[in-house]
Amino acid sequence: MEELSCLSDDWKARYVSKPLVLWASYPRSLPKECHMSASVPIIEQFLAYLLDERHFSPYTSRCYGLDLRQFADFIVGEYSIDFDEAHERAVLEKRDATSKNTVCGRMLTADVEVVRAFLAHLVGQKYSAATTARKIATLRSFHKWMEKRGLTSTNPMTLIRTPKQARRLPKAITVDQIEKLLAAPSESDMLGARDRAILETLYSTGIRVSEVVAINRGDLDIEGSQLKVKGKGRRERAVPVGSHALAAVCRYILRAEAEKVPMDAGSPLFVNKLGSRLSSRSVRRKVSKYLKIAGLDPDISPHTIRHSFATHLLDNGADLRAVQELLGHQSLSSTQVYTHLTTARMREAYDRAHPRAEAS
Repeated sequence: MEELSCLSDDWKARYVSKPLVLWASYPRSLPKECHMSASVPIIEQFLAYLLDERHFSPYTSRCYGLDLRQFADFIVGEYSIDFDEAHERAVLEKRDATSKNTVCGRMLTADVEVVRAFLAHLVGQKYSAATTARKIATLRSFHKWMEKRGLTSTNPMTLIRTPKQARRLPKAITVDQIEKLLAAPSESDMLGARDRAILETLYSTGIRVSEVVAINRGDLDIEGSQLKVKGKGRRERAVPVGSHALAAVCRYILRAEAEKVPMDAGSPLFVNKLGSRLSSRSVRRKVSKYLKIAGLDPDISPHTIRHSFATHLLDNGADLRAVQELLGHQSLSSTQVYTHLTTARMREAYDRAHPRAEAS
């Protein structure tokens, strides 16, 4: 069972051994990706809660929705349910947990064995421990929400443990590599100037791709060298902008204005060739393009620039709390992972340079 190697023996013993027998008795296998295209009312209500009350981003909410629809797929197959959206809606309105021939009814009464069987299915589909942990987190949030709403009186997720994962250090690239990447765009036209400004902004501020595309012209304070950023959970923070990035953005704005692109306070700062707000996917494609031009690994993600921003600050003595605020992390523990990276780099430098560093 090589597909189980990514999970701890304790986790497999508790949550996989028994459900695998259950799943083996099931005559058909479900596709690895979710195929539930119909609207599942109880899931839609939960996603509305994430967006409206928790202020999750649309992207994060979609990820939760995919996980829950995959769970719904499993329930449909496991209990041979003939899915009917109108019936599902009626069951949810009545909070009819006795309706066992619906996805809603089964979700309201799901016990730990059902969840374990679903997790066994994920293992059979060769999902990684990290992906499995994310799906467990989704189910945990979903059941907690159902409890708070009075939709169910039991929460099977209290009996489910998250599989242990090896903590991966964030990947960062060197300052020299960053310089090559920033120099890759040609500023001979507006779009090239835009791309240079985006790359400079990403590295100068450490903001996320989703945050950079959300910037409006009015969010940039040129005189104060500062940028207002709308982060996760609609939280706003102000981040400083370095002189190189500010100069690149100003060059782009001048070119954009010369081409009659609206640059009033409410207009998007970074636009596509049609004048509309640039998408996160477009920025990722642009980063990949310039990585190739710079002769760097094209599989490096834009988030690597964010990791590099934090790592380079800490390498040069920045305060951990300050880096936390710049990155927009709620928890200091999210930022502390970078200290492990800088410590590892210091150790490597020590081992290379100190005459008595290596063991005899």
